[in-house]
Amino acid sequence: MTTAGTIMTPDQQHGHAERRAAARLLGPDTGRRRFLTAAGAAAALAFAVNLPAAGTASAAPLDARRIAEDPFTLGVASGDPLPSSVLLWTRLAPRPYEPGGGLPRNRVEVRWELARDERFRRVERRGTLTAHPEFAHSVRADVQGLDAGRTFYYRFRTGDWTSPVGRTRTAPAPGASPGSLRLAAVSCQAYHDGYFTAHRHLADEDVDVVFHLGDYLYEYAVNATGGARAYTDRTLPAHYNRETVTLEDYRLRYALYKSDPDLRAAHAAHPFVVTWDDHETENNYAGPVPENDVPPEEFLLRRAAAYRAYWENQPLRAPQQPSGPDMRLYRRLSFGRLAQFDILDTRQYRSDQAYGDGWRTPGPESEDPARTMTGAAQERWLIDGWRASEATWNVVPQQVAFAQRRNVPTDAYKLSMDAWDGYPASRQRVLAGAESAGVDNLMVLTGDVHVSYAFDLKKDFDDPASRTVGTEIVTTSVSSGKDGADRPANWENLTRANPHLKHYNGRRGYTLVTLDAAQARADFRTVAAVTTPGAPLATAASFVTEAGNPGLTPA
Repeated sequence: MTTAGTIMTPDQQHGHAERRAAARLLGPDTGRRRFLTAAGAAAALAFAVNLPAAGTASAAPLDARRIAEDPFTLGVASGDPLPSSVLLWTRLAPRPYEPGGGLPRNRVEVRWELARDERFRRVERRGTLTAHPEFAHSVRADVQGLDAGRTFYYRFRTGDWTSPVGRTRTAPAPGASPGSLRLAAVSCQAYHDGYFTAHRHLADEDVDVVFHLGDYLYEYAVNATGGARAYTDRTLPAHYNRETVTLEDYRLRYALYKSDPDLRAAHAAHPFVVTWDDHETENNYAGPVPENDVPPEEFLLRRAAAYRAYWENQPLRAPQQPSGPDMRLYRRLSFGRLAQFDILDTRQYRSDQAYGDGWRTPGPESEDPARTMTGAAQERWLIDGWRASEATWNVVPQQVAFAQRRNVPTDAYKLSMDAWDGYPASRQRVLAGAESAGVDNLMVLTGDVHVSYAFDLKKDFDDPASRTVGTEIVTTSVSSGKDGADRPANWENLTRANPHLKHYNGRRGYTLVTLDAAQARADFRTVAAVTTPGAPLATAASFVTEAGNPGLTPA
């Protein structure tokens, strides 16, 4: 967004003019659905986010042998493991900090291999893909027909170049009862706030899958020395020192983040399941409503650019490919009969924050029964999925704090209007849906708040004696908030105000969750600092909850 007194570069001025022109084509009274379907709006959107008018095969081919620098600077990734398939991803960018990644606007042939061993002596599958410039030279291979519950290794080739080797794993067979499942939860990795040391440690963990719960990147400016990283050995290009608005802005920002060696290591080590929060687009946006006073039709163009870049840079399957400013990100994964994961999108469909956002005294506006965090269709999908679930654990990876969080232990408390506290009727419908579906072991996985929490979920949060109906595990940030502290300044107030809060720590890190037939265990991993690299790993706390008997106890 541009504020009074801000000086724009020529590229920003051009992008700003594009969005304004598209907005004028749409007109101020264009409704969102009309925006998505009207021919004029589609043309305007294509103009604004640089979509190809003649299809993705229009670019001429490039002889990959002419690529003189390593094109795999952004590493490799896999995601959304299914029993018989894995999704493999990479993006070609020999010069990642340059627009276009240092490649001409030509299509490039990329080969991939999947093997049972790290040396690729037993290749299971191989194939060829085309990296199109219209998709920032990203490619994804949806490899089918694989054995369930097995580890595989993969790599990509183009010209004379070979990517790093990645490791991935298929999910257990649908009827299988695996002895245990170990997952990691991560979120909130602001590049300018520090190093991704947590990802380096995570790469060495023995986990089956990683859930990234949002704020994979931040739209804020990153200065020449990388903010709190305080580089002395490099200078980042000036185009990073501005907020992301255009498609090229978002693509470049992903290139900056994905060039980080610690993040690359984590992606190469484990399959990721990703969902976004707000900063992948803009801070605290709500559906089609931007944070600041920007015309909605203009914001939807920015959202379309952000969603497109997100899909280009994440290991997501074809059904998640966006259409304009819409992207179906909520989806379901199962790990045999042990766990069902219902991955939510609490940003795209929500009602606008009540009372202007922030921490506010709750009242009629926030408690309006019509307000929704998920939208009606996603809410029905979630509850219907629980009714059909045969899993021991029903886990909901999502973005913002689900449990009630009063800020002070007095009657003058306030609640966060951006979290589920600002949408209590929506939360109650979800909890009632879990109860009606017979969900015995509900676990919510959360990010966003740059601290780690462990909550008992209560049938009635205003009554401490109310029945416990599930647990919420909130993972801290990878780097956002800089180094943090074991006990943040509001630790005393928050723990006294919320008796269902069993753990609160403000260091950076990630959370490990181990599920088996008898219990779930959460280990809160932390690092002492992120403003300097290489901090050691510690376990701040560990908790368990028994299957069939919800409620957290120290391990």
